Amino acid sequence: MHDSDGKPAFTAPPKACDSHFHVFGPAGQYGYGTELRYDPPHAPLEDYLELARRLGLTRFVFVQPSAYGRDNRCMLDAMKQMALPCRGIVDVDENESDATLGALDATGVCGVRINVRPIMPAQPGFGATLAPRIERLAARCAELGWHLDFLLPDWLTIELLPVLRALRLPYSIAHLGMQKARDGADAAGFRQVLDLARNGNCYLKITGIYRISTAPGFSDVAPMVHAALDAAPDRLIWGSDYPHLSFGENSSVELFNLLGAWVPDPAMRQRILSDNPARLYRF
Repeated sequence: MHDSDGKPAFTAPPKACDSHFHVFGPAGQYGYGTELRYDPPHAPLEDYLELARRLGLTRFVFVQPSAYGRDNRCMLDAMKQMALPCRGIVDVDENESDATLGALDATGVCGVRINVRPIMPAQPGFGATLAPRIERLAARCAELGWHLDFLLPDWLTIELLPVLRALRLPYSIAHLGMQKARDGADAAGFRQVLDLARNGNCYLKITGIYRISTAPGFSDVAPMVHAALDAAPDRLIWGSDYPHLSFGENSSVELFNLLGAWVPDPAMRQRILSDNPARLYRF
């Protein structure tokens, strides 16, 4: 199934936002980082925008992919070509200069990604080594009105709970915290993630569900989405995770349609697709 197949099963609300997608230039145009988790595809902006038009999306949040490391040029170049409203989430050193961060802010960047390989095996104590970077970036982002965007393996999200609870700025967690759908919506780890969204500054991204699901049609994720709707309807946002990288066989249209099936109420879909991202990304 490809993104050119199928059609949207529902009409997106006005100002619907894709809160998590990536673009990639041709091989060799931009330098790759030292940690390649997948074979980087060529996923140009024009291909993505054709998909977005079909889905009715009109606001966009570019997210720096791991393949480019901290070289954000591909994403920033794409943002310059955008006629529609967009924002960007970069990956930068926590001690980057104020001038560089200010220049990024002027381009529409509004957050920093803290990206740990999501299938990294458990390493007890790793969270403590990451905490200084999180805390330093939190202070820098707060000055700019930015937020933090986390991609973490499931165990690391739980290990970092005390650090996340202490954050005093908005932050998002990708892929429903990478909590395994087979463990169910009542699993202790997922309930702790929901508590972050219910009681703090946390937004949960309904993204990358193929990373946490083992059931046909991703049916095991539905109870997690329903539990998140019950816990924190004003803290949920949706993203296509285009071009799906290691899971490239998935269709963005089908994933969009799943949101419609899981969230049949148009008013709730408007919160997830329009209202909540407008608040987090300052549209």
